Amino acid sequence: MSEATEILIIRHGQTAWNKEKRLQGHSDIPLNERGMQQALALGEALKHEPLNAILSSDMQRALKTAEEIARWHELPVQVDHNLRERCYGVFEGMHPDEIEQQYPASHAAWHAADPDHVFPPGERIAESIRQFYHRVMSALTRCAQQHPGQKVAMVAHFGIVESAYRAANRIPLGERVRMPVLNTSVNRFAVTTDGEITLLAWGEASHLEPLRKPVEYLKHF
Repeated sequence: MSEATEILIIRHGQTAWNKEKRLQGHSDIPLNERGMQQALALGEALKHEPLNAILSSDMQRALKTAEEIARWHELPVQVDHNLRERCYGVFEGMHPDEIEQQYPASHAAWHAADPDHVFPPGERIAESIRQFYHRVMSALTRCAQQHPGQKVAMVAHFGIVESAYRAANRIPLGERVRMPVLNTSVNRFAVTTDGEITLLAWGEASHLEPLRKPVEYLKHF
């Protein structure tokens, strides 16, 4: 049996919609100034990490974050659209309070973690929790198969991290998961080629502390 792959699943830097608590999904929202600073700090923090590959969602908020890691490594950023956030349909761009007022039934199903409820369509067709979860697990398993025994940085979204956490902790679909996922936090998982997943370390975010004061590596921003 091949050795498990260590995958660092990293949430992208902050965007304006993150700050406003609006759902993003497949909407391609760029990093804001704070998000760029977070990405720069992340790249610096991982410069000595012995990475074999860097993967990213094709959303610009993830891709730009991944590029700041790649600055320190002689590796290309491999883009995978399967690493996108869950698609929220018409809810994308909306604040939870607006969703509750305009779509009370779907809002209730969302908070009940109904795994098969599909939100109303918007510019794109929404995914259920179950559909999204299977997409994520397939992407993680494929990564392990392509990089057996290696260490990979994967820059993606809240939902990707949440799904990996759920799988590693054997939390069934339909049960809500409550855990903090800071922008650019690093979450380490071991994934085997048959899709078994183990949580190694959670929420590494010490690189965000220097953002409270000027630091040298932010000068080129």
